[in-house]
Amino acid sequence: MDIMFKSTRGDKNYVTASQAIVKGIAEDGGLYVPEAMPTIDFPLEKITEWNYRELAYEVLKLVLTDYTEEELKYCIASAYDEKFDTELIAPLVSAGNADFLELFHGKTIAFKDMALSILPYLLKTAAVKNGVKEEIVILTATSGDTGKAALEGFADVEGTQIIVFFPEDGVSAVQKAQMVTQQGKNTCVAGIRGNFDDAQTAVKKIFTDNELKAELKEKGYVFSSANSINIGRLAPQIVYYFYAYAQMVKAGKLAMGEKVNFTVPTGNFGNILAGYYAMNMGLPVNRLICASNDNKVLYDFFRTGAYDINREFIVTVSPSMDILISSNLERLLYHLSDSDRTRTVMSELSKGGRYEFSIDNEFTGEFATIPETFKAIHDLFYETGYVMDTHTAVAKAAYDKYIAETGDNTPNVIVSTASPYKFAKDVLKAIDSKYENIDAFAALEKLSEVSNTPIPKPIKDIDKREVLHKSVIDRDALADFVKNKLK
Repeated sequence: MDIMFKSTRGDKNYVTASQAIVKGIAEDGGLYVPEAMPTIDFPLEKITEWNYRELAYEVLKLVLTDYTEEELKYCIASAYDEKFDTELIAPLVSAGNADFLELFHGKTIAFKDMALSILPYLLKTAAVKNGVKEEIVILTATSGDTGKAALEGFADVEGTQIIVFFPEDGVSAVQKAQMVTQQGKNTCVAGIRGNFDDAQTAVKKIFTDNELKAELKEKGYVFSSANSINIGRLAPQIVYYFYAYAQMVKAGKLAMGEKVNFTVPTGNFGNILAGYYAMNMGLPVNRLICASNDNKVLYDFFRTGAYDINREFIVTVSPSMDILISSNLERLLYHLSDSDRTRTVMSELSKGGRYEFSIDNEFTGEFATIPETFKAIHDLFYETGYVMDTHTAVAKAAYDKYIAETGDNTPNVIVSTASPYKFAKDVLKAIDSKYENIDAFAALEKLSEVSNTPIPKPIKDIDKREVLHKSVIDRDALADFVKNKLK
């Protein structure tokens, strides 16, 4: 059955998967969702027999139904190749009382590689399928990891340009260095004086500015997105939930058909939403534990039913989660209600920064403070030698809180979203306070020494690379910046 996609806010124009990927966001500002949730058409037992590429095809063919078998297999084979440093692509590692799904073995050592390695191929294929003649301009706001992964994926891809905005003072030194040293004649990076929410809001505003879109279309450009607002970013993330389950079964941690919990560190809600989609497609999931840092707007939402961004924005040691407006939550609200209700609450959020929407299902919220995050890193390292990054540590601390609170002994997977080397300075500080004042790049060598692990190749000597992108702009200047860039 062909799956069509529609807007969360009620636009009557249904589109195919490839059309949704090209557009990025619906005309009415809503996000594309499948008209009906597909379910797996294979026995669940089969997932233990497939490698990552084979599993990706079996899952994605159910969602991206207008891609041919040849097209989809080409995209998958091009994405999940030697750019990952392990044949497993996303290995499961046990440490202490936890099992970690490591999603950081790609070229930018963060989980965004799992989807952004395939998105350029999905988008190029979609452009050909739909007769898109214009150059596709990828506009992306990043809280740290999406930007580099998108830049890496789209660098020098014919028929595309990519412009990435990041909070100038809201990412780690390694994250910033990864972006501002990015090569590629079609790449552009700018820091903004503001936070991620400012960048994300401005980018979404550009997508719904019909006058600007028409002006640039006359010049031969159309916009698309590499953020998880694009269904082409979200769909590939469904795959690794099935893959984690298969590895848990093969490791003897789970009986086939038994339910599992996932604890997911999340800010923009895309990663954990992919787990919800996997569950609805037929994966046996018991609880989805949404782990937040001090910007605990999602924790408060799942506990109280009130989503309220009228609060202090806190800069933490887990910057990719320093987000108050979780875009992908809109998709969940739609799936639990309808487009009228979704449009209403999104309007309330835009106008007053708050809405109420009670959720009573598989989701639960937990959070971890900075001291709790550091303690999680410290304790697991001295117990087992395993090193977590500051985002995975939020999830570990949150999971421990969840166990203490509920006594739930369901097998659990912690979704590990980044290499500790992306946040080496804070990881070292957590391990021993004597490293508090270490230089961010010297921390890479020291972490390698302390943990007896090699510095990942993608960031080795990154501080010695030439800075190619030096723009820093005000948060209300994004549209003008884009227009000037595309003259």
